[in-house]
Amino acid sequence: MESCADQLPERTGARDRLLVAGGSVLSDVELLGLVLDAGAGTSAGLELAERVLGAAGGLARLDRLDRRACAPLGRLWPRRLALVRAALELGRRAAAEPLAAGDPVRDAAAVYAHFRGRLPQLEREVFYVLLLDGKNRVQGEVRVSEGSLTAALVHPREVFAPAIRAAAAALILVHNHPSGDPTPSAEDSAITQRLRQAGELVGIRVLDHVVIGRGGYVSMAEEGRW
Repeated sequence: MESCADQLPERTGARDRLLVAGGSVLSDVELLGLVLDAGAGTSAGLELAERVLGAAGGLARLDRLDRRACAPLGRLWPRRLALVRAALELGRRAAAEPLAAGDPVRDAAAVYAHFRGRLPQLEREVFYVLLLDGKNRVQGEVRVSEGSLTAALVHPREVFAPAIRAAAAALILVHNHPSGDPTPSAEDSAITQRLRQAGELVGIRVLDHVVIGRGGYVSMAEEGRW
């Protein structure tokens, strides 16, 4: 049985192939060209997309485009940059699976799905705490700190004060690695142990520490770093 893509003429433009067969049949350059060209799919849009990807250093760094890297966008760079950022944000939101208050947290994959629309693309480390009740259901989340992860920056009182106010029974630690590699560092391990010990003192269990990178995560509990 022929697919939609098989039925398309060889010379069909990117826009028509997108509408008929879906985005998976297009290259990165073709997809970005459509965004920059407002869906027209012209050769000028493709050329611009190639230059922008080159200036950004590839698709993975496209969300870090700043004004200095926007020379290929010409005088219309604010509008075109806004289109790129809007498209990327829509993609992140579509990929995320947020946990609502009362939802049970069954594993680290659910935590990653909740945060993957926000954390992987950030250029600074951001530390969150997911507050849970006695049945591991979400009560809320707290953004604790931003910046390089150090013991001084992530202090137990900043982590447990909101948990105590919410009468949380347990919590999950979450932060990102701007480098893209989610492998926990020695500092991550030290902070985790410090917070676990503090949790034992105040009667709030620390269930996991999930480190998020680009396209993946590491659960310190599931990896046995506990």
